[in-house]
Amino acid sequence: MMILHTMLRVGDLDRSVHFYTKVLGMNILRTTERPEQKYSLVFVGFGKGNADGQSELELTYNHGVHSYDLGTAYGHIAIGVHDAYAACDKIKAAGGNVTREAGPVAGGDTIIAFVTDPDGYKIELIQR
Repeated sequence: MMILHTMLRVGDLDRSVHFYTKVLGMNILRTTERPEQKYSLVFVGFGKGNADGQSELELTYNHGVHSYDLGTAYGHIAIGVHDAYAACDKIKAAGGNVTREAGPVAGGDTIIAFVTDPDGYKIELIQR
């Protein structure tokens, strides 16, 4: 078994695709339009996604719904990066929102940072 994807409901599909592709550097892997069912999907990921063993993000836009209550159960998505400090600089330069600058995790020495996507979802960057 393997994790295939995580689905996030987004309020503006173009804005979210821009964030995940231009700010975080993911690729659009495939899209689905379902006008009769009133939703659109864009799958994004690094590399070729499931084709090369990586999980994907499914960005779901329900037509006419522009915001969601994220709830208190959601934590974050974690992405491994080579250099968290450089990743934060690149994200900020591309207009992304770094909410916790790169630095050691409390009580440890793993370097992490946090960014927030346009819908408020938290993304942790973990230096590997």
